[in-house]
Amino acid sequence: MEKNGQSQHVETNNNSKTDNSKGQPKEKITACLVSAAFFSALGSSYLYGYNLSVVNAPALYIQDFYNKTWIERYGEPIGEETVKLLWSITVSIFAIGGLIGTLAVSLLIKVIGRKGTLLLNNVFAVIAALLLALGEMAGSFEMLIIGRLLMGVDSGIALSVLPMYLGEISPKSIRGSIGQFNAILICLGVFTGQVLGLPELLGKESRWNFLFAFLALPALLQLCVLPFLPESPRYLLMERRDEAGAEKVCKLCVCTQHTAFTAFLGKKDVSKELDEVHAECRAQNSLQTASVLELLRTRAVRWQIITVIVTMACYQLCGLNAIWYYTNGILREAGFQEQLIPYITLSTGGIETLAAIISGLVIERIGRRPLLIFGFSAMAVCFSLLTVFLNFQDRVSWMPYLSFTCILAVIASFCSGPGGIPFVLTGELFEQSYRPAAFMIAGIVNWLSNFAVGLLFPFIQIRQLHLPCPACLVILPALPLYTRSVCSQ
Repeated sequence: MEKNGQSQHVETNNNSKTDNSKGQPKEKITACLVSAAFFSALGSSYLYGYNLSVVNAPALYIQDFYNKTWIERYGEPIGEETVKLLWSITVSIFAIGGLIGTLAVSLLIKVIGRKGTLLLNNVFAVIAALLLALGEMAGSFEMLIIGRLLMGVDSGIALSVLPMYLGEISPKSIRGSIGQFNAILICLGVFTGQVLGLPELLGKESRWNFLFAFLALPALLQLCVLPFLPESPRYLLMERRDEAGAEKVCKLCVCTQHTAFTAFLGKKDVSKELDEVHAECRAQNSLQTASVLELLRTRAVRWQIITVIVTMACYQLCGLNAIWYYTNGILREAGFQEQLIPYITLSTGGIETLAAIISGLVIERIGRRPLLIFGFSAMAVCFSLLTVFLNFQDRVSWMPYLSFTCILAVIASFCSGPGGIPFVLTGELFEQSYRPAAFMIAGIVNWLSNFAVGLLFPFIQIRQLHLPCPACLVILPALPLYTRSVCSQ
């Protein structure tokens, strides 16, 4: 049965490309499907992306606030190493919260489902927004740290549940494109954080707390819209195992346009889709949702697990989060004028968003693996060139411009594939019973790697160890592992 399950993964992951190559008609993208994808991502991955960049513009103001608070409490200025440590904790504790959120996902989706978990998750975002916005007024940098922790919990839950939900509501032929809503909204969140961080808007010493108050807006929008959109049909039919309720849903889905499958697929006759889900449900009827340990012990999915771990680790260790967290500092070290830095930073978010949109448009034609190989290979080349340019920037006046060009190329390469595909793959490579455990493993790897980058990068930067990203140098030898995996697009 395990071998059959493994072969099913191959078929599932390659269906889009195969169907398109045979000239079969594509599934229609409905307003309900787009609305569900957009609004579920707006209060989830959008907030994650926003939190990657929002700490960048007010970094110096927040560190000054730490110093003032320290003087008020202890009567002496804070030490340089201490403020650097507190700032690193503020940035990196976001990843600790993400890890906590990831560990809680399995229980939450089992009790309240995919959509219910996304809705409940907004509570963390609203509380975090209040703590971060009011921390300066209360004279407590601890509130900022706790707020970042809670936003991490929100993002940890979101980045596990959202790709699962998007994969389960999407037709096979456009599953990759719909899954890229996750990456596109992350990029849009990063870009929004950069725009609002401009000095003319909220990037001033007197306004930086409003940057964090903005976090509540997408969460409240999602709370207003998502309750009116359907739950994942796959979850309703396969995990709740309510035969009477499932039969009722099947009848309603064929007769009306306002229930799960018909709303998402845009057609009244959804018997083919329902039969497919019921067939998978019968195949797994004797199986319970697998735990992480059970998944790790299952030999039939060994290469799928390796694929997810390698791609998710490189998603963080490739260095993009360091660029978002500390873009201003990198550009300052590269020799750009202080007043130009916010606008130069803005261009990086624009390039990222554009590359993510293009990736979403071509992913079904090109496939997952080619985009990953191209993205990581291009990043390795660009990081190597960036290392050379950074080491010569003090000797040649125009060298900082080449450094910045390399940064833009790295960002575009990342968003062309590695920025979103690891989340899509995690949903595609595993059957329903394995999926929650697979997302938990992916989330643990993701957030531990994120924490390492956020905590260690400032100290590496202080010592000016401008080295090319280890992950980008390791990924090329590791790609044969991915080639041997079940994903053969």
